[in-house]
Amino acid sequence: MAVISLPTPTARRGAATENYSTLETALRKAVRGDIRFDAGSRAAYSTDASNYRQVPIAVICPADIDDAVEAVRVCHDHDVPVLSRGGGTSLGGQCCNVAVVLDWTKYVRGVESVDTDARTAVILPGTVLDDANAELTRYGLVIGPKPATHSHCTIGGMIGNNSCGATAQWSGTTAANVEGLEVLTYDGVRMWVGRTTDEQYERIQAEGGRKAEIYRALRKLRDKYAEQIATRFPAIPRRISATTCPHSPTTAVSTWPVRWSAPNRRA
Repeated sequence: MAVISLPTPTARRGAATENYSTLETALRKAVRGDIRFDAGSRAAYSTDASNYRQVPIAVICPADIDDAVEAVRVCHDHDVPVLSRGGGTSLGGQCCNVAVVLDWTKYVRGVESVDTDARTAVILPGTVLDDANAELTRYGLVIGPKPATHSHCTIGGMIGNNSCGATAQWSGTTAANVEGLEVLTYDGVRMWVGRTTDEQYERIQAEGGRKAEIYRALRKLRDKYAEQIATRFPAIPRRISATTCPHSPTTAVSTWPVRWSAPNRRA
C-alpha cells in the first residue's frame, strides 16, 4: 500500500493563524465532540461526490448545536474559515474547502418536534432526508423535495443547495418548504430567521444590535438592486447560483433574509 503525505493546509490569505497546534489545543478545550486533525480524517473529508479535492484543516463532529457554536467561536478567534458539511453528496465541490469542516451527521440529527396542525417540524441539520421522512410519515407529513441521493443527503445540505429532485415538480424546491431557520453567523450571532413583515422588521430595528444591522444591510442591498432584478434578472425557478434573488423584489422586505417554508432547525 502506498503512503501519501498530505500537504499542510493553508488558510485564507492573511489569516492570523498558521499554527494549527494552537487551534487544536483551543478546540479540544472548548468542544465536547470529535476533533480530528489526523491525515486520514482530513483525506476522507477532502472530497465529496464531485471531482474536486481540498484538504481541510481539521474535522469536527459537534456533540450538539451548542457545541458547534463553541467550535465556530474558537475558529473565529483564530481567524480560521469554517465549512458545514452534510452527507457529502454535492456534485460541485460544495463540501470541500481548506477550512475546519463541521460534520453534523454523527450527532446533530433527528426530528426534534412535530406540529401536525401547522404541518411543520423542527429538524436538525445532520438528519438524512429518508430518516426525517420515516419519522414524519407517522404524522401524515413528508418533506417533498427528493434528490436522487435521498438516502444520504441531509436536511442542512439540501437547504444549502436548494435541492429539488423529480418530486419538486409538485412540492417545490427545498427553499419553498422551509418556514424558518436558526442560524449562526461567523461572529457569533445566533438567531431564528424567516419571513419578516414590515412590523417585525421595525421591531427588530428597535431592538438594535447585530441582528438589526444584518436585516438593515439586507434591506439596503434589496433596495439598491431591486429595479435591476425586476427588469433584467431572468425568470429562473431554481436560483442557487451566487444569490437567491426573491421572486418579486417589490415584496422582498417580507422574505429577507430567508424565504423558506419547510421543516428545519438549522442550516
